[in-house]
Amino acid sequence: MNEPFEFKQCVTLVKATGQKASGLRELRELIAGASPASISHHTFEYFLKGHILEYTNDFAHWAGKSLEESALSEQLSNIDPYACRDAEELREELLAAIDDHLERFPEPRTAIRGDEFFFSESVIFIIPAGVRARNLAEFLMALKYVDESSLFYHFYDARQRLESGKDDFSAWFMTLGKEELAARVRTIDPYMHTLEGIRDRIAGAVEDSVRLDIETAGVAK
Repeated sequence: MNEPFEFKQCVTLVKATGQKASGLRELRELIAGASPASISHHTFEYFLKGHILEYTNDFAHWAGKSLEESALSEQLSNIDPYACRDAEELREELLAAIDDHLERFPEPRTAIRGDEFFFSESVIFIIPAGVRARNLAEFLMALKYVDESSLFYHFYDARQRLESGKDDFSAWFMTLGKEELAARVRTIDPYMHTLEGIRDRIAGAVEDSVRLDIETAGVAK
């Protein structure tokens, strides 16, 4: 018998570090010395904070919005944190992008007062959501109501815990023998949707799979 899917969710405690950058060179220095928890907070946890989809991390967001450095924000957004082994490798990717930009544009803009980049760090606690699903029908019902932090944990955070490109949902679907459903969920672009958009697309994929099962059972009769 297959193990049920146990939904978990995140509780995040955020604290300010007291460090802020008004310009790109200062940002570079602070990224170089920031704690791994701070690097993770501003990158891996970007979608947990409900930011706009034009960017994929806080650094890219600030470069684009506050510094109006669109070329740099694009470079930073092209960095996939889940393709990095850890926060240290991600730090090096961020620094390389900023160094490349500074080499080409040695006099970048500075942010107006009050619009500096404020460094924070966070601790994420993972707790059971109190919901288990034994089959796709129960999974679909639970998926529609679990907290957004549960979607983040199982769809985004799983990319750190599992092999690249994998998530908890598709991994469980594989245990049910639902290879096509798992493949469909894995093709959902994590950077093109909000958490609610991710919820809708996974729900749609599961609904299609359940509908197909019902139609196939009807034909078999």
